Amino acid sequence: MRKLALNNEILLTVDKPVRYLGNEINAVYKDPESVDIRFAMCFPDVYEIGMSYLGIQILYDLLNARDDVFCERVYSPWTDLDRIMEERHIPLFALESQDPVKDFDFLGITIQYEMCYTNILRILDLSGIPLLASERGEDVPIVIGGGPCTYNPEPIADFFDLFYLGEGETVYGALLDCYKANKAAGGSRQDFLLKAAFIPGIYVPSLYEPSYNDDGTLAAFIPLAEGVPARIERQVVKDLDSVIYPEKPIVPFMKITQDRIVLEIMRGCIRGCRFCQAGMVYRPDRQRSVKYLIDHALAMIKSTGQEEISLSSLSSSDYAELGTLLNELIDICEKERINISLPSLRIDEFSLDIMSKVQDVRKSSLTFAPEAGTQRMRDVINKGINEEEIMKGSGDAFRGGWNRVKLYFMLGLPTETEEDVKGIAQLADKVARNFYDIPREERKGNKRVEIVVSTSFFVPKPFTPFQWVRQARSEELMDKRYILSSEIKAQLNHRSIKYNWHDFELTKLEGLFARGDRRIATLLLEAYRNGCRFDAWTDKFNEEGWEKALADTGTDLDFYIYRERPVDELLPWDFIDLGVSRKFLGREYELAKQAIVTPNCRDKCSGCGCASYGTGVCMKGRGASE
Repeated sequence: MRKLALNNEILLTVDKPVRYLGNEINAVYKDPESVDIRFAMCFPDVYEIGMSYLGIQILYDLLNARDDVFCERVYSPWTDLDRIMEERHIPLFALESQDPVKDFDFLGITIQYEMCYTNILRILDLSGIPLLASERGEDVPIVIGGGPCTYNPEPIADFFDLFYLGEGETVYGALLDCYKANKAAGGSRQDFLLKAAFIPGIYVPSLYEPSYNDDGTLAAFIPLAEGVPARIERQVVKDLDSVIYPEKPIVPFMKITQDRIVLEIMRGCIRGCRFCQAGMVYRPDRQRSVKYLIDHALAMIKSTGQEEISLSSLSSSDYAELGTLLNELIDICEKERINISLPSLRIDEFSLDIMSKVQDVRKSSLTFAPEAGTQRMRDVINKGINEEEIMKGSGDAFRGGWNRVKLYFMLGLPTETEEDVKGIAQLADKVARNFYDIPREERKGNKRVEIVVSTSFFVPKPFTPFQWVRQARSEELMDKRYILSSEIKAQLNHRSIKYNWHDFELTKLEGLFARGDRRIATLLLEAYRNGCRFDAWTDKFNEEGWEKALADTGTDLDFYIYRERPVDELLPWDFIDLGVSRKFLGREYELAKQAIVTPNCRDKCSGCGCASYGTGVCMKGRGASE
């Protein structure tokens, strides 16, 4: 019988104790003594958030498929348990074995969002692992970082032994084999890190050193060991049908954020929105076959008992065989009484037809993301959608029975004017007017429409055409929000429009860590010492702690966030090769300034550089790449 890390007294005093028990359906259990490598896979947020992340399910399945590896899960304890663990000196533990994380060979941390960085430090601290990689000895796990935030790993480089740059199915096998061989040969921690640095896609920060110009900009990024690659190449799966995908995903005993089967139908995106990091860093577009997806859907339905299946991708409408896939899935799901959800659809007739087949239109709301209120602004960001399409799409939706529409926009985009801000309110009003202009019998008798306008604040991200632009200050964003709120109230259909917005201070910090360099680590450490945790949670955000850390470390926000960078400046992430070339991003930046649209990848190849991977849409013969 498993011995729990927490006794009944503790479990009865904390919120949602099931977060810490493990033992869920389809969880993997092995004898720790029978394996060569113990791997703790961590999502630095609470259980219900981390359990909703597909990447960990894939890696968990991938690593546990090896007889010599036991992969277990770790999540951030909620604040109530965190306090108890600190007071009683209880070390952080993995769910499956309930053993302390410090006893493992590896601690792998997936990094999805900049505002989880203080949680990462808390994970290390609770585990008894020195926060700084330079202070770790042979008796603690190798700490690995992976995920989208590692495409600028420099602000957190001091806290990680290595980073895995790319898709997990590619070189984890080589990395683990390297560790086993080094261990068998009696090699040290440093010996392993040096050997790992020669594996494609592996970045070992301690083997590189940045130098800076007098003005604070990056002068050079220098490898410190002979032969270590000057550029790290992201690793990509060329054939998605050839790699493992979980057929028995873990089923939690409590409700989680995404409590359903997740079927990943494709990776990458053809659209090229200039603000979107995911659309650039996950290129090229690659799709799974219908047979592969149906086979895995059947297996997961049988192994989980879940009541919903979600088709996952950045742009589901762009899956070439979506109609065929859905027709087969609908037949299966109707027999099993399983719902199908389709996030990330575009606002067009095809998508609406698809949604009408899989959703109860009387109970669902539609989500569209125009991102900007005027056509000029949508052309600047290369959104690839015009007002006519928005009106036609919303009109078709209203005739199909929908009467609630969510519209997502961004404020603070490059070149944005007051007219662009007001355009958001005016577009929302036009969508509402579109509803009332349709005869009631044609809109299935719905009397009223609800338009929910949500705005986030634009944060420039690495490896996008906007990686050089200045970020809007909090005061500017407050003004823009006030202008928009006032303009919404001035619209004829303002009673049909509801407005939601995000937080300003988080935006500032997100931008700082998104484009910062190694010197930012000092700020992060200071904020952590000030008690900052769960920064992405509004009710937990410690603004005072962050402001004190900013002041005490003298962090120059004007330098890191509020200045326009020259396109020839060496950026902290320029040592990473993601396939998308700097030349392409610079060209897109210039086109954005002129509000010139770039066609999507299927219509015309724009020579972004990803053809070098030799896979996906790049190989369809639609144009020449760089």
